[in-house]
Amino acid sequence: MSREIKTIEEFKLEWGSLHGGVKTKGIVGGWLVISYSLARGLKKIGVSANQLTYFGVVLAALSAISSPHWWSAIFLALSLLGDGVDGSLAILGNKSSALGAVYDSVADRLSEALWALVFFRLGAPITWVVIFWTLASVQEYARARLGAEGVHEVGVITPAERPMRASFLCLAIVAWQFSFSHDWVFALIFLVTVLQGLSLAMILNFAFRKLK
Repeated sequence: MSREIKTIEEFKLEWGSLHGGVKTKGIVGGWLVISYSLARGLKKIGVSANQLTYFGVVLAALSAISSPHWWSAIFLALSLLGDGVDGSLAILGNKSSALGAVYDSVADRLSEALWALVFFRLGAPITWVVIFWTLASVQEYARARLGAEGVHEVGVITPAERPMRASFLCLAIVAWQFSFSHDWVFALIFLVTVLQGLSLAMILNFAFRKLK
């Protein structure tokens, strides 16, 4: 990418192109308006996309350290927000690159390992935490392998994409504040793990259809 992005329409077009031609309307379009506005502000004060990526991991670590208390949910939300804006910042700063994508992917996996630790600190059984984290990691690895094989289209939106996983964790943190019981936490990690298994099956089915 060599041209400067000057409008939200140009930004959406570039974002869609970098994400396999996904449509930038509806909920996605609404989020992109927010992400574009935040990225413009961060660019003006000199924040780089890589700096925001690193800071997202730091926030995920703070979420783990502060769990199971309220601050954990706040750090979690900020971590997810940073992860959603760093790519937009790279687009606006004309800095989108394969290396930046690798940094972002590694940061995401580190953050999700820390999210799994939050689930454990909330009282979720370690077996379910490991299963949940493993399924999520394999799903993201499968997407990465598809990209490496030349399949760049999103293909399928699963019920347990990264924002949804974070949402379940946030609900678990909130549930802990009100009940101080492991029952709700277990129910939430059980449900999101089932959805994660379904999501992985959807990705593998898409991969089979594209690569056979």
